[in-house]
Amino acid sequence: MPPDTPPPPLRVVVTDSNVLINLMHVARLELLGRLPGYQFVIPDHVREEIVKPEQRETLEAAIGMGTLSVESLTLIEDLLTYTELTVHVGRGEAACLVMAVRQGYLLASDEKGRFRREALSRLGDRRLLGTAEVFLLAIGAGLLSIEEADRDKATLERLRFKMPFSTFGDRLGEPLFRR
Repeated sequence: MPPDTPPPPLRVVVTDSNVLINLMHVARLELLGRLPGYQFVIPDHVREEIVKPEQRETLEAAIGMGTLSVESLTLIEDLLTYTELTVHVGRGEAACLVMAVRQGYLLASDEKGRFRREALSRLGDRRLLGTAEVFLLAIGAGLLSIEEADRDKATLERLRFKMPFSTFGDRLGEPLFRR
């Protein structure tokens, strides 16, 4: 890239606690700070959901290193939408969805059911990703091999987080953010 060409804009991803915890389980939270072209944020509601001391310590270290930043909902209309959403989905999920809609962010969450339907209706399928897509981005950026990602996948599956494919090699070449 010539020196006078501006860098491509960052894609901001608002991230739910389930993706953070999955990455913590396999000691890969730092990937969020290393993915080129992406910036990861969490709502303060998600920060509050991380309560296990070792996970909280890992999260706070990631925030301190700039791997993640924390944002708050402050606009009245956002707080009203958040309140409406919390009738059917969790506080962290509601805050992520409101932030993604308002700011035009991508949304990282592995939640299914009502939350997924709400996210699809408000964002469409091109702005949703989950733990698997974070791994695919890392593989594509050369930060992880398929073998390393598959080992982490096996660990997560032992912890009851199942991904609907046998190997990350099967997912290469698929469009991301469409599940």
